[in-house]
Amino acid sequence: MAFEGLSDKLDSAFKKLRSKGSLNEGDVKEAMREVRLALLEADVSYKVAKDFTARVTEKAIGAKVMESLTPAQMVIKIVNDELTALMGGTAARLNTAPHPPTIVMMCGLQGSGKTTHSAKIAKMLRGQGHRPLLAACDVYRPAAIKQLQVIGEQAGVPVFEEGQIDPVQIALDAVRLAKDQGYDYVFLDTAGRLHIDEQLMTELKNIKAAVNPHEILLVVDAMTGQDAVNVASSFNEALGIDGLVLTKLDGDTRGGAALSARAVTGKPIKFAGVGEKLDDLDTFHPDRMASRILGMGDVLSLIEKAEQTLDDKRAEELEKKLRANKFDLNDLLMQMEEMKKMGSMKDILSMIPGLGKKIKDVDVDESQLDRTRAIILSMTPKERAKPDIINPSRKRRIAAGCGMQVEDVNRLLSQYRQMQKLFKQLGGNRGGSKKKMRRMMPNMPGGGFPGMPGMR
Repeated sequence: MAFEGLSDKLDSAFKKLRSKGSLNEGDVKEAMREVRLALLEADVSYKVAKDFTARVTEKAIGAKVMESLTPAQMVIKIVNDELTALMGGTAARLNTAPHPPTIVMMCGLQGSGKTTHSAKIAKMLRGQGHRPLLAACDVYRPAAIKQLQVIGEQAGVPVFEEGQIDPVQIALDAVRLAKDQGYDYVFLDTAGRLHIDEQLMTELKNIKAAVNPHEILLVVDAMTGQDAVNVASSFNEALGIDGLVLTKLDGDTRGGAALSARAVTGKPIKFAGVGEKLDDLDTFHPDRMASRILGMGDVLSLIEKAEQTLDDKRAEELEKKLRANKFDLNDLLMQMEEMKKMGSMKDILSMIPGLGKKIKDVDVDESQLDRTRAIILSMTPKERAKPDIINPSRKRRIAAGCGMQVEDVNRLLSQYRQMQKLFKQLGGNRGGSKKKMRRMMPNMPGGGFPGMPGMR
């Protein structure tokens, strides 16, 4: 998880503050020294870390904090507020054109994830009812056009390409086509280089001058550390970027590039790539990220993830089945598939306030979902619809079909029957039963249903 190292070090520093009934100036300065070291180890630039701790120290040694009943909590609140401000304060949206299409120019070094994230953002917009168009303006990298076509098809977004001609002409033609055919967003996937050079910047400046983009997004690999800050500064000076897209934020436990790049360029982080799939893209919310860094959870992001992933119509159908006590193993399988779309169970649980720190060192057995799914898929449609017909010989066949033991099949069926009893009790209680049913439905993690990952 991003910032995991920083989160651990900050937690250690604040634990010492919480152990003191009252604080003096020396206690605050000692804690801020540890915070500064934590930021530096997380790959935050020295100047950003120094300025950050100086601002926190100045506010934390005020009389209002020192004389409060919970001085340690007041200091943590100040750190939370300053972290939020450091990362931009509020979530920043894409600029939009007064008259469509909105032209978004995607730039960055080769290998930063520019092509993939062009498709990710386009897919996100398509899901919001927009009509985006991807334009292949990288005519140098081998198979760059083909790559954009493949992921564009996966995202359900059309791709405009004219082969290996002048990228400026491709950009102009793509914008012209978008106007003619009613596309409201055009994403220009421009060429990158292994390093910043004059030829690259000249080409990008020419494209910018030709189409006058409403948004210039710089795609930065978060795992490149301090080099990401240098890249962001160079692109910003040459092009005047409007925002940042941080990729591989899920793979860097330090994450300091996110803090430094925003502070150095003054440009907001607008999106964060948190996985390899096309749906693994989050709008960057500084306040929520600060909350997660400090181990306070992120309920709003969890709710949004659930709303985007889970199907309301299916939820209504499932509720009717639950009320009639007709929930079967086909329904359980469907719910497991939807829950899997939300991401890893450990990441989901970490968004729940109070659980983040507790599950950090816990081994969450994600494979339990796969094992349960394998057992259910080894059953016939009739067995899934009517589990009561599964006798000993059927159990042996099911176990052999999924490569597990009969005991595993028995455990799943036992959990399923317990769940049925629970829903029957809820269904019998007419007073507010609908709300209770919704709370117990297995389309949110932590409900204790068969196949939920075990913790060891």
